Amino acid sequence: MKYVIISGGVVSGLGKGVTASSIGVVLKACGLRVTSIKIDPYLNIDAGTMSPFEHGEVFVLDDGGEVDLDLGNYERFLDVTLTKDNNITTGKIYQSVLEKERKGDYLGKTVQVVPHITDAIKDWIESVAVIPVDGKEGPADVCVIELGGTVGDIESMPFIEALRQLSFQVGPDNFCLIHVSLIPVLGVVGEQKTKPTQHSVRELRALGLTPHLLTSRSAEPLLESTKEKLSKFCHVPVENILNIHDVPNIWHIPLLLRNQNAHHSILHQLNLLSQATPPDLQQWTEMAETYDNLTESVRIAMVGKYVGLTDSYLSVVKALLHACVARSFKPSIDWIAASDLEDDSAESTPEAHAAAWKTLKSAACVLVPGGFGDRGVRGMMLAAKYARENNIPYLGICLGMQISVIEFARSVLGWERANSVEFDAQTPNPVVIFMPEGSRTHMGSTMRLGSRRTLLQTSNCITSKLYGNSEYVDERHRHRYEVNPDVIGTLEEAGLKFVGKDESGKRMEILELPSHPFYVGAQFHPEFKSRPARPSALFLGLILAATGKLEAYISRQNGS
Repeated sequence: MKYVIISGGVVSGLGKGVTASSIGVVLKACGLRVTSIKIDPYLNIDAGTMSPFEHGEVFVLDDGGEVDLDLGNYERFLDVTLTKDNNITTGKIYQSVLEKERKGDYLGKTVQVVPHITDAIKDWIESVAVIPVDGKEGPADVCVIELGGTVGDIESMPFIEALRQLSFQVGPDNFCLIHVSLIPVLGVVGEQKTKPTQHSVRELRALGLTPHLLTSRSAEPLLESTKEKLSKFCHVPVENILNIHDVPNIWHIPLLLRNQNAHHSILHQLNLLSQATPPDLQQWTEMAETYDNLTESVRIAMVGKYVGLTDSYLSVVKALLHACVARSFKPSIDWIAASDLEDDSAESTPEAHAAAWKTLKSAACVLVPGGFGDRGVRGMMLAAKYARENNIPYLGICLGMQISVIEFARSVLGWERANSVEFDAQTPNPVVIFMPEGSRTHMGSTMRLGSRRTLLQTSNCITSKLYGNSEYVDERHRHRYEVNPDVIGTLEEAGLKFVGKDESGKRMEILELPSHPFYVGAQFHPEFKSRPARPSALFLGLILAATGKLEAYISRQNGS
């Protein structure tokens, strides 16, 4: 197994995840099979219990793993299906070591960070690296490992030591270290400063790791003089100093790396030049250029709780991008804080209230994504009601589907106090209830998680036609609450149709309103399986409906 390690220095948030994904894309384009691992040095076992404000969205895998959003980047860029073990955290490592210690596996030894924690890290990396993730038999050729955090952080020290030992263990031909760093430009002087990177590389070398390639993040392309200075002081050949400057969209980054011969430097270090072919990035080039040349846009109102941090809905944003580009539009997302639509905000913050409603009414479609807790729920219901009554295309995901059910029960059935027991445990009309597939008290890993099959109840529905499958769809879930099966009959008599159910028939998965041009709710998260070249069916439907092209598309698909 060949390992490519991506570390980061100077500051966090430099785009190590996108860099790691892009390097994987270039190596894959050279004919190699690629897998990836993300190391997160935090103590949480997984990302499941972290607030989106804290760490961005929680990405869900087929096997139910709740992981860092960077694994979403890997899946989208490399078109692979990862497992929960592809995300290593300090919590997982310590948990596995402590469980062994309690069982007496260490035979009375003093359990220490070195060698026990570092050995556990190496064993984990080596065992996960050989799991095939691309649907083929046998292990991949290259494993790209992203080390989260910044070099010098206390919590990442055991991982750096483990990687140092791994590099020694596997030998120089099987180990390539790429360090991502920042080259700032100070306003007054306007000079590209290399000193932060020099210090970062010195710190890395003091810990026993010397980078083979340097990837410099900057606003503008690096000057040759800057590269030479970096080469001299960081002990890296000039041709191995790559520059990822700001680009119009991230699909350019694999192209940027290829244009700087990054693949040649990596393949040379890993002794893979004879095995690899010249990189074929035709599809990426077309995608990047297509996006750059788009002129028409479609306005999408995104009504959610965590709109202050767009990373909270990263997969939804990417799924909208994939769907829009497939139809030759640029997505123009209008972020609306759900609480700003509520009547209370008309009194407390009238300007925000008026602006939110103006934005909602000028959008071509409405999307209510998933979320937890009751903040902003009334605002989401108002958005769903507005879309339903005014024939505006609406897509509700997870909580967004439950919102549409509550709103329909209140407005159409006249159940004024209809609610989810998540928000009102005493509601006389519980239209959304807790249906356990896990514990009621423990937060971690208690949800309905991972890929589940949804059986379509009829082929004569928008969802079936969009998916091109009249029988079933497989999508990923992350929720605790479900639409109450006892009220389905009443809701369906009033016009709301549940066109997708789970295999037991008790859990409602997809709803549609046949009297509306596009009013769809999904209990699952279709955004997690959207890919640049294969947009999610429901997101594509939303964009088609918003641009008046849905009927023509469906009749064309069904005609073919």
